[in-house]
Amino acid sequence: MNKNQYTRRELLARLALVPAILAIPRADIMGNSLSTSQKGKFVSLFDGKTLAGWHTNKEKIGHGTGGQWTVEKGVIVSQQDPPGSGNGGILMTGKKYGDFELEIDVWPDWGVDSGVFLRCNEKGECFQIYVDYHDNGLVAFISTEGGDRMYIRPFVIDGILDDKGKLTGFTTKPDSRGEDAWRPDYLLYHASAEQWKKTWKIDKWNTLRIRCVGKYPRITTWMNNVKIMEFDGETCPSPRYKKELFAEMFGRENHIALQVHGGKGSWKEGAVCRWKNIRIKEL
Repeated sequence: MNKNQYTRRELLARLALVPAILAIPRADIMGNSLSTSQKGKFVSLFDGKTLAGWHTNKEKIGHGTGGQWTVEKGVIVSQQDPPGSGNGGILMTGKKYGDFELEIDVWPDWGVDSGVFLRCNEKGECFQIYVDYHDNGLVAFISTEGGDRMYIRPFVIDGILDDKGKLTGFTTKPDSRGEDAWRPDYLLYHASAEQWKKTWKIDKWNTLRIRCVGKYPRITTWMNNVKIMEFDGETCPSPRYKKELFAEMFGRENHIALQVHGGKGSWKEGAVCRWKNIRIKEL
C-alpha cells in the first residue's frame, strides 16, 4: 500500500473528526475562551474585522451607556457617542481573566482620556492602567475605578504644541494631589519622567504589555519593551489602596476592558483612540 494512502478504517476515523473541528466556537479560535491546551500561549482577542467576543457595558455606568466602538482597517476605533457628547463607556471581553499577560497596541489622539481595565466587573469597577493622553495625564501607570479611588502617579504630563496645535513633546511635573497620589514606596519600581518621555512615540503606535498575577495582584507594565512600573497589591502602603475592599469588588477573575471616559471635558471632540494586536497569555 502507498504510504500516502489510508485504509477504509483510517479514512472513516479521520472523517469523524470533521464535525468536532467545525463545532469549535469562534470565541475559542479568537482567544476569548481558552482551552487548557492554549494556556501559557499568547492568543488573539481581536480578529481584526469584528468585535466578536467583546461587548459594551450592558447597563449605564458612571462613564455612560457604552461609547462608540467601530472596526476600521483592522483597528478598533473608540470615542464618545456621539462625539463630544460626554457619553462614554467600556468595551469588555466576554471571558474573565485572573493571572495573565496582555499585549496591546494603542494610538490615542492628543486629548483622549482612556485606559485598559483589569479584573473589571459589569459596573466598570477595576484596576486601571492609564491611557490619559492629555494635559495633567499619564500613560502606563495605575489607578482603580469605582468607590474610593486609588491613583498612583509619580509625575504627570502636559503637552507641548506648535503654532498649529500639533503635539511635539511633553513637559512633566509632580501630581498636584501630593501624597494622595505619590510617595516613592507606593510602587516597587517606576520609570523616571525622562525615561517615559524617551520611550513614548508621538503620532505612532505604542505597545503596552501588562502582567497581572495574584489575589492581591502584582501588576507590571512595559511600554515599547521598556519597564514603566511595578505595583504590589499585597504590600502597597498608599492610604487610598483598600486591599480587601478592592479584592472583593474586582474579584479574583474578571473581564478586561477598554475605556472611553465620560464627561464633556474628558475627551476632546473629534479625537479617537485606536487599538489593535490585542493578545493575551493566561498564566
